[in-house]
Order: sequence, then structure tokens, then C-alpha cells
Amino acid sequence: MTPQALIRQTTALFLEAGIPDPAWDSALLLAHLTGKPALNLRLDMDTQLDDDLLAQYIALRDQRLQRVPLQYLTHEQSFMGHTFYVDERVLIPRPETELLTELAIAELRRMAAPTALDMCCGSGCISISIALAVPGAQVHAADLSPDALAVTRRNADALGANITLHQGDLFASVEGLRFDLIISNPPYIPTQDCRTLQTEVMQEPGMALDGGADGYDFYRRIALESPAHLNPGGVVLLEVGFDQANHVAELMQQAGFRQTEIHQDLQGIPRMVVAHL
Repeated sequence: MTPQALIRQTTALFLEAGIPDPAWDSALLLAHLTGKPALNLRLDMDTQLDDDLLAQYIALRDQRLQRVPLQYLTHEQSFMGHTFYVDERVLIPRPETELLTELAIAELRRMAAPTALDMCCGSGCISISIALAVPGAQVHAADLSPDALAVTRRNADALGANITLHQGDLFASVEGLRFDLIISNPPYIPTQDCRTLQTEVMQEPGMALDGGADGYDFYRRIALESPAHLNPGGVVLLEVGFDQANHVAELMQQAGFRQTEIHQDLQGIPRMVVAHL
């Protein structure tokens, strides 16, 4: 079977199963196994694929038909121009989180020898991207999950990023430390809504998604606890759900932050809150 024929066959199966972007996923799975560009494979009507490769592909295809996220099958996700390893232990990095990271990098570049903390770091995509973009910064990453921190360490080592890891429940993991900047993409989906998410999203770690009954559990704690871990004039940057920005900004103001800003994502949705102490 040729690459084009295999991709077309798989695209039909994915389409029938309701998988988003069926043609793209079909091609990316084959690109992952062959190391060849997906577009080239979609046009290849001549190469005959060997049986071993076909067997590997079918095994991945069957998992994707079970709605295992594509990134968990290829163990790759691009973020801020870097390729991160991901698996079922961590949330898959999203494009909107890149915007939050860019805001943090801009803030840090205005500081001399800054210190930064990535709270709820997951794969480490935020902290590692910051460390690579701002070499003079001291970057820390914290998470409750030892499994997530293992993925962060793997990515930091692979990308050559110098970061310090902390394991524990939010700020308990960095007791006694202060930072110029704290950034977080915490769990923010209301518990009830976690049961109605897209099938692929429901296969991501529940602890990285569930933000409590109303989705604000982590924001309330970050608002109350972060001032004790910020240097004077410090800043907190938070990713929020599509309808949470105003309330999160209010929580930060009530906690004593003097200035809050709300930033939109590329679709015009308010998705980021920046709070200055």
C-alpha cells in the first residue's frame, strides 16, 4: 500500500468516527513513523510501505479511533517554536498558552536578573520557554504531580533549559521563596463540566482540568497566597476560561493587586489576566 492510499483509507475511518481533522491526523501518524513530511506522504502514490511499518501504523490508528489524543501517540507538541514531549501524565500545551508565555517573557525582559515561577507547570512548556527566551532569569517550576515534574525534567534536559523544580500543593512547594513573576495555567474547568468535555480532552489528566465546583478554586488560592511570594512590584499572569476573566481580575484586586489587565486570545476571547502587586 502506498502512503497516499493508506492516508485516504485512514481519513475515511477517522471521518466516520467523528475525529476532528481526519486527513491531517492520518498523515501526521504516518509522518511520525517515517520521519517524512506529512504533505509529501499525502502526495506519494508510488512508495510501497513495508508490512512492519503498516502494522505499527495500524496500532496507532486503532488507538486514535479510540480517541486517544494524537499528541499522546506521537509524544510531541510544538510550543513557542520548541518540540515538547507529552504523554498521558500531562496536559497537552495549547496555542493560547503561548500568548500568556509571550506576555511573561516581555515582562521579564524589562527586569534585571528576574526570578520567575511557573505554578502548575505540567509539561514544563511555559517555564522552559521562558528560561530559553530570557537566559538571565532564574526560573522555577512547581506541580503537585511527581509524574508531571518528571515530564518537565525530561523536556528541560532535552531542550537545554536551566530550571529548578518543586513538588507540592501550590505555594507549599516554594515556601519561603519570592519571585518577580508568577505565571500559571491552573485547572479551571468546573467539576460538572469535566464530564462533558470533548472525548480527547477527557483523556488528559483530570487534576490538570478540574478547577472545583465553580472552576475558581485555584484562582482564589493563587490570589490570596501569591502576594506573600512576590517581590515588591511583582506580577502574576494567569490563563483563564472563556468566561472567567472578569471574575479572576476581581479576585486579584480584592487580594490587594493594584492593577489588573485582561488580554484576549487570537479569537478575541478574554483569556489572560495580568495583575501587578
